[in-house]
Amino acid sequence: MTTMTRFAPLDNVAHADLRLKPGHGQRFGDCVNQVPVFPSEFAAVQRDCPILFHAGEGGLAAVAILGLERDSNLFVSDGRWDARYVPALTRTGPFRLGGGVDGDLAVLVDLDHPRIADAEDAEALPLFREHGGHAPALESAIAALRTVHAGLAQMAQMAEQFAESGVIEPANLTVTRANGQQVRFDGYLAVAEDRLAALSGEQLERLNAAGLLGPAFQAAASIANFNTLLARDALRAA
Repeated sequence: MTTMTRFAPLDNVAHADLRLKPGHGQRFGDCVNQVPVFPSEFAAVQRDCPILFHAGEGGLAAVAILGLERDSNLFVSDGRWDARYVPALTRTGPFRLGGGVDGDLAVLVDLDHPRIADAEDAEALPLFREHGGHAPALESAIAALRTVHAGLAQMAQMAEQFAESGVIEPANLTVTRANGQQVRFDGYLAVAEDRLAALSGEQLERLNAAGLLGPAFQAAASIANFNTLLARDALRAA
């Protein structure tokens, strides 16, 4: 299925009546079992989700694992995201950063996005304050956009540093659900605790100087959260 988009530069006059539908669910594209995350998010993400990596044409990418099946997000239930942190890319909603009329980065809005509503939707949240300025819903989305924008550069640096230090390794993981079914996660990479422990002082210092030592340990520790996913999966199946 092809999803149509219609992006336009966000304008407080032309789009004064736009509203943002709250909540989470399949209609908003939230029912997926993984979402890209960025190093500055690892501390928050690792409290609930495993963090794995994959290497592609665009370089190294990190993802938070949200479910055991392709279209299953175990943190979305009854229209809510039931976790202590919602990843930035999810919070961007219908917005993205793109080229403005003056060549600088501007906030673009997808006018056909399912989260976009008009002033007649009583439950939807305003984007702009009545007397000017961004409303809280838009402020939150812009903060998420900044996290994503900065995170793309962070990931490029992380790829270089992790490759140099050798802390990531192939991670073909198998987990067993409460009903005995085994689920495989193949083709991923993970930060290995034993490789971190074997780093020299100089290597640790380089990672720390790059602001990546904390995220490395957080990604390694996050693997234990597969137990969290299994527990949530068992509750959902009960």
